[in-house]
Amino acid sequence: MSEKAELERQQLVAAKEQGGLSVLKTYVKMSGPGWLQSAITLGGGSLSGALFLGVIGGYEFMWVQLVAMLMGVTMLCAIAYVTLSTGESPFKSLKTKINPVLAWGWLIASLLANLVWVLPQYSLAYAAVSQNLMPEAFANVEGDTSKYVVSFIIFFVVTGITLCYGKEGIGIKIYEWTLKLVVAGIVLAFMGVVFKLATTADDFNMGAVISGFIPDFGMWFRPATGYSDFLNALEPQAKEYWTNVIISEQRTRLIGAASAAVGINMTFLLPFSMLNKGWGKDHRGLAIFDLSTGMVIPFVLAVSCVVIASAHMFHGKTFEGLISEKDGIVVVDETNKGFSSFEKIIKKRTGSESLGEVADGEKKIAALLINRDTGAFADSLSTLTSNKSFANTVFGIGVLAMALSTISMLMLISGFVFSEMFDKPHGGIYHKIGILCGGTGVLWPVFWSGGSKAFLAIVTSTIGYIFLPIAFLAFFLMMNSKKILGDSRPEGGKRVLWNLLMGTSLLITGSAAAYTATTKKMGDFPIGTVGLITFVVLVIAGQVYMNNKHKNEDASALIDGEEATD
Repeated sequence: MSEKAELERQQLVAAKEQGGLSVLKTYVKMSGPGWLQSAITLGGGSLSGALFLGVIGGYEFMWVQLVAMLMGVTMLCAIAYVTLSTGESPFKSLKTKINPVLAWGWLIASLLANLVWVLPQYSLAYAAVSQNLMPEAFANVEGDTSKYVVSFIIFFVVTGITLCYGKEGIGIKIYEWTLKLVVAGIVLAFMGVVFKLATTADDFNMGAVISGFIPDFGMWFRPATGYSDFLNALEPQAKEYWTNVIISEQRTRLIGAASAAVGINMTFLLPFSMLNKGWGKDHRGLAIFDLSTGMVIPFVLAVSCVVIASAHMFHGKTFEGLISEKDGIVVVDETNKGFSSFEKIIKKRTGSESLGEVADGEKKIAALLINRDTGAFADSLSTLTSNKSFANTVFGIGVLAMALSTISMLMLISGFVFSEMFDKPHGGIYHKIGILCGGTGVLWPVFWSGGSKAFLAIVTSTIGYIFLPIAFLAFFLMMNSKKILGDSRPEGGKRVLWNLLMGTSLLITGSAAAYTATTKKMGDFPIGTVGLITFVVLVIAGQVYMNNKHKNEDASALIDGEEATD
């Protein structure tokens, strides 16, 4: 244990002996890692999730990321408690004492989530450079060459910096603080937008914002009210079709935003970062307090402001400049940058790209559902200033900083994964090899040809959400395991409370993930359903194996004890 960690431990013990406000004051004074974890969480995925939530659901989806964060923090507190109680790698504890399939599933899913989530970070970084920071330079660029050039430059720069983490150096500190300050700046900018809207905009409804924080799981089954007028103007058959389309889009964005709040790779990062700090049993209360306040408060405040700004600018409004009405007839501008996406939506409806077969009311709804990109989202900051170019630059720098910081963190997590996978020390050669996995993100143009580069974050987060219940189930079992926690296992009312909170999180997350998995197909092959069933069977087999192993160990211990007695 480091001198700093030992000093903290002594202060915590002294505060607990005094009790009351002394404990609270000490926790507040020592808080920090949770706030850092929040800064990590507030990356490109959570920004995109909040922006697209506002577009699709308006103020009615204010509750989504709050609920997701509360569930995620519950499970992070659980793994923090287990890790600090044992002082051991939770992966090894899970593998040897609970279920090897769950352990390897957690590790592999964390690595896969990293490989998936790093794709949109490069996509977002490219979008920020090409659409916000240097739009003139990329105005006439065609093909994917520029995407690869920018992505490789980002990879080499971020990899060089990430490989230096853990070493003392002013350069790394400048890099970290620069990114943190820029991310804080973009958050403050959105807070400024909300403040200005609340004080000056006549159509701003603070009551709707506040009520939007009340969880409404019925939104899983019905469209947001912003679509009501558009849907009610349609014929019954068309109304049914577009209602289902909107609900499907809402579910995708809801799951994507929820996954970005707390991902499975974050659950792998936290325990090892605490162990590296030298924390132990006496830090358990501090860790739970730090996560509960340091993650929830800043994250929810930040993403809520983004949702509000996005909802006010875009919800219930057709894509900018795409359609207009002339003599009572809807006219579509085929030169508009959103037209290609509009055509794809129409083709799914008609089976062809002929606009003549589509009623005007349906054209309006199709124009509502086109994904915006960073260029459009930057306009939400123009509320603060009449200088659109300045707003574009501020937004672009913020998005780029979020993407770079997230890429760095995903690389570090992959390093932890490789170290645990091969049972090697953290920071060694295997850790560095894992860091290089971040290079897979440069291949994002291969996997994404959609019109909105920012929307790739939602797609990948939705896929990543499938993995999250693996970690949640593992933590649930570990918190109830006498073999792992021994006398540190919560008992009585505390155990009931832990199980109630964890069980609720597991039930909600598991149900959403199961739905997501069963909708994933490879052609006509239900790969998601088959994968889910296969994993469940393997988990059961792993549990049977561990039960038999424990029985044999107990039997051997009993025989040895009897022989010793004789």
